[in-house]
Amino acid sequence: MSSYVPSMELVERVVAGHTAAVARLISRAEAGVDEAKPALAEIYRRAGRANVIGITGVPGSGKSTLVARFATMLRSRGHRVGVVAVDPSSPYSGGAILGDRIRMTDLALDPDVFIRSMATRGAMGGMARAALDAVDILDVAGFDTVVIETVGVGQDEVEIAKASHTTVVVSAPGLGDEVQAIKAGMLEIADVHVVSKSDRSDAHRTLADLKGMMTLNAHHGPGPDWRVPVLGISSYSGEGFEAFIDAVERHRALTMDRERGRPRRMAIARFRLLKTAENLLMARFSKFAAPGVGDLASRLEARNGDPYTLAEELVAESLK
Repeated sequence: MSSYVPSMELVERVVAGHTAAVARLISRAEAGVDEAKPALAEIYRRAGRANVIGITGVPGSGKSTLVARFATMLRSRGHRVGVVAVDPSSPYSGGAILGDRIRMTDLALDPDVFIRSMATRGAMGGMARAALDAVDILDVAGFDTVVIETVGVGQDEVEIAKASHTTVVVSAPGLGDEVQAIKAGMLEIADVHVVSKSDRSDAHRTLADLKGMMTLNAHHGPGPDWRVPVLGISSYSGEGFEAFIDAVERHRALTMDRERGRPRRMAIARFRLLKTAENLLMARFSKFAAPGVGDLASRLEARNGDPYTLAEELVAESLK
């Protein structure tokens, strides 16, 4: 049985690119291990070089297949690629249902590709709580491009736009709605809009509709220096991927520019700060609220109080 390696010792191993150290520190970030927090703080101070690409879209749009092809083409250009694939939580174990990793088995054999599946564990917004810690760890380990693939569950997956340098929204023809991005509330967050499965005959209509909607909503774009492209791609044939990668690279140049990219970087820092504070508050609240929940729940069940008054009492007692 291996002995426990202190998290601060893992930092230098991560810097050296040791895969086991990367995996172990990500696991501790996921578990919220207090002993790992100083190490994660040191990791954050050393990170900041990787290009973080968020990929989101409705279920069935082909996000995982797109990520696999995208990572393969980036590797052919000499990039080292990290993938944080956020999967739905198992209703039984609470862990990740590893659908994304199963689809990327060919990439898993490449030492310059690191794939990590993470469970949402109740987190809203399509991302796992430790996803950004994982991004920092992969960044420090030398992966110059890190892809976050969100869980793909519906209409509230907009947090990725606040956490990535470039947000890619994936749509697909034939899912029952010609422009699913509008229904999903994700039209405004796209820096690059992609219609997958473009080898299908009905893809042209989806592309045309999206281009029309992006023209009408141009004033909602990410900034005056960027016009959101709408691209058709096929993960099966590879059609459109060169244009897709070029668009991502052009947007990277914009967000990494010292002045023009500052608003985006400030938005990411603001989101990270508030999200971390929210997680800390939730953890402390859960710890101190637990003893008083039973009595208050009994009063609520017996109608000897209302949810709002009793919740205020629970919060007040917990904050003490």
